[in-house]
Amino acid sequence: MDFSADDAIDHDGPVTPYRQLAEILRARIARGDWRPGRRMASESDLVQEYGLARSTVRRAIALLAAEGVVFTVPQRGTFVADSGDNV
Repeated sequence: MDFSADDAIDHDGPVTPYRQLAEILRARIARGDWRPGRRMASESDLVQEYGLARSTVRRAIALLAAEGVVFTVPQRGTFVADSGDNV
């Protein structure tokens, strides 16, 4: 899971950071960083990796969950949905 310049959050850009993060996470799922049915990086890991507030990370994950890309299991984490149709 390499961090690249393409994965950087532009805090001064027109797109909100949580939407930028959602797009980055969607792209990482599409390229196979996390396989369907497997747990993705934790909120804490994403907070550290992208330098965002936990609420911003949660909002990005909630957006992806609403789109059916991921699902959360309380006390277990966030998992990639089995269907690749939404990625």
